[in-house]
Amino acid sequence: MTMLDLGPQTRIVARLAESVTDEQLTAPTPCPECAVRNLLGHIHMLSVAFRDAARKDLGTTTDTSPNAAVPDIGPGWREELPKVLDELADAWRDPAAWTGMTRAGGVSLPGDVAGAVVADELVIHGWDLARATGQAYDPDPAALESALTFLHVAADDPNRGGGLFGPVVPVPPEAPLLDRAVGLSGRDPEWRP
Repeated sequence: MTMLDLGPQTRIVARLAESVTDEQLTAPTPCPECAVRNLLGHIHMLSVAFRDAARKDLGTTTDTSPNAAVPDIGPGWREELPKVLDELADAWRDPAAWTGMTRAGGVSLPGDVAGAVVADELVIHGWDLARATGQAYDPDPAALESALTFLHVAADDPNRGGGLFGPVVPVPPEAPLLDRAVGLSGRDPEWRP
């Protein structure tokens, strides 16, 4: 995996979040049992964890499993989320982030793998957020390519049993790259609220 500038994708996710209305916070998302507010909380939590993983600043933020509790947003989320997304992108601009070992979600992994994981998280959860709130979504092409490569490897891993977030949803090979990534992640590209 080569270094990837996550900045274009973090800005896309920040713009999507900025457009979420208070009324949409309780809307359903493609993530089962997860409302928009929980999805935003998860994006915030993973941004902090992967920012710290890039910095090799290991501790509570990098040791907490994403399944430990249903995430939620705090009262200052509209100011905090874009800030932490910027910090995430900045941390991954350091070539050292992509080398050696790090940890995220309580799992130790090589830096380049962690970079691929966070690119995938940003692309797929950007789609989740856009789809749940009725927004147009055009992910950063480099992040999408990275996510698709990562998801192909994850889907082929016999220890995972299919998609990262559920069983792979079959998508025609001629489908757009985003639809293929969404299907590999275990989501139906046709999902609507």
